[in-house]
Amino acid sequence: MYAWIWRKLPFGMWGKLTGSLVLAVTIGALLWYVVFPWATPLLPFDDVQVGTGTEQSGPAGQDPNAVPGDDSILGPDEIPYSEHSNEPSPSAS
Repeated sequence: MYAWIWRKLPFGMWGKLTGSLVLAVTIGALLWYVVFPWATPLLPFDDVQVGTGTEQSGPAGQDPNAVPGDDSILGPDEIPYSEHSNEPSPSAS
């Protein structure tokens, strides 16, 4: 197919290079401005559901007024990792 297009383009080597560039830009613009906007509503990228029931888990199911890090194991100002090394702290198990 590309060889057929190359043979059909006029005006020698520079005309064929220019014609190929114009053809590629025209096809890209046609896809970008006509085909993709037409196809966007038909694609399932906006049909996102998280979870399988009425009960929400994860960040959506948590209390929005809760202070991050405020739990019974760590105090509100303690972080669960070392600030000075990449080595994890030893665990009890």
